[in-house]
Amino acid sequence: MDTKSIHQFKVTDLSGKEFDFSTLKGKKVMVVNTASECGLTPQYEQLQEIYEQYKDKNFVIIGFPANNFGAQEPGSDEQIAAFCQKNYGVTFPMMSKISVKGDDMHAIYQFLTQKSLNGLEDSEVAWNFQKYLLDANGHLVKVIHPKVLPNDESILKWIEE
Repeated sequence: MDTKSIHQFKVTDLSGKEFDFSTLKGKKVMVVNTASECGLTPQYEQLQEIYEQYKDKNFVIIGFPANNFGAQEPGSDEQIAAFCQKNYGVTFPMMSKISVKGDDMHAIYQFLTQKSLNGLEDSEVAWNFQKYLLDANGHLVKVIHPKVLPNDESILKWIEE
């Protein structure tokens, strides 16, 4: 198995169902850690817009709610799902709340942040809404700072390439 691919992971989505990343083979993926009570939370709007624009063009966004920064995601999976739907009409896949840093960091974020696992670079999740771009083979190709908007020209260009 290619240890440098996100396709090896299975996680749980917000509704408690298993989500298998191997089903995303052939699609470009943006993984983003989210929070409902963050100054950057309005990025959900741009995330949803680019998802709508590109979801039929082999692109998907996967959201991972996390409470690692300023306790800005205190809710349960059910509360997070309701918030995302009500406030931003989120339809892209949202996973169950996880930890994206520290001793209890989820395995998928260990993969995203450790060069020995992802083959690209070591990184640290700086804040909510950090974006990880993965190519159609599940390989990490770019880490995007949280303050860079999801609809930034550099990201759209990458999706369209």
